[in-house]
Amino acid sequence: MKAMICRQWGGPEDLRLEEIQPVPLKTGQVRIRVRAAGVSFATTLVIAGKYQRRPPFPFAPGTEAAGVVTEVDPACKRIRVGDEVVAVLDWGGLAEEVVAHEVNVFPKPRTVGFVEAIQLAISYPTSAGALTWPEGLDVRSGHTLLVHAAAGGVGMAAVEIGKILGATVIATAGGARKTEFAKAHGADHVIDYSATDFREEVLRITGGRGVDRVYDPVGGDVFTQSLRCMAVGGRICPIGFASGTIPQIPANILLVKTLAVTGFNYGYYVGWSPHDARFEEAHRTLALAERIRDWCEQGLCRPHVDRTFALPEAPQAMRALLERSVTGRVAIVME
Repeated sequence: MKAMICRQWGGPEDLRLEEIQPVPLKTGQVRIRVRAAGVSFATTLVIAGKYQRRPPFPFAPGTEAAGVVTEVDPACKRIRVGDEVVAVLDWGGLAEEVVAHEVNVFPKPRTVGFVEAIQLAISYPTSAGALTWPEGLDVRSGHTLLVHAAAGGVGMAAVEIGKILGATVIATAGGARKTEFAKAHGADHVIDYSATDFREEVLRITGGRGVDRVYDPVGGDVFTQSLRCMAVGGRICPIGFASGTIPQIPANILLVKTLAVTGFNYGYYVGWSPHDARFEEAHRTLALAERIRDWCEQGLCRPHVDRTFALPEAPQAMRALLERSVTGRVAIVME
């Protein structure tokens, strides 16, 4: 089978399309013929050796795929040959077929195509867990939710899920095209942070009160300024650091405004941590996947893929992400 292979840390152009041998199944695993795979900003960090997890060389990058199951280990209970599924992978997604633990494989919604379904592996569960779980933002009807980078994969999902939960959603993005995209996916208010001070605009929209919840994939100064436009008793969740800067949290603001900072790492629940919790937390990830699938089949979630690339074009797909020219996600589509 063909796969894009990483043999040294570097940029997208260092990947090579190679013919490799299929991986044998282990206990509790399934084999999937990939129809579409995802790449993300995190993928570019992995191949550069800058992510918290470093796969052993050589490896195919990619942690999300959608396709059809072609083989299952006898220990598998939920998944059958022929099922259309989405899968969370340790790595290996940029290949014509992948092997995944059944615990990380979920039925694809009937209303979502393979290309769009890649977002249901990581982007939507990340946002759904962060917004709905009690230890996360625990967004409720009536809350005001500020979503940063709302035209990106997790940001777009957070906007949609925030509206499903009954929140008033304020979305930030850079440029008219991206703010219009966030508006189309349900945001009540949009702020172009490249043209205005989002902190002042949030306070204007909320009549000076501030927002109840903040979903932040950006970090850096965006995080710090978000603290200054939050309501008393609010919560903020750092999801990532796309700005490249990890913020230092000013504890005095937390004290004065009774704020809570709650991180959320979906990777912990799917095996991407020193303690592999994917099996003991399976009941939670399965329930989350089922909830997202229901939302999709009701037409409440509308995963969006900005453009598609063939497998040999995976480096170009990653370059588009690094150039920040994408709304939603990009997908690698197999023949």
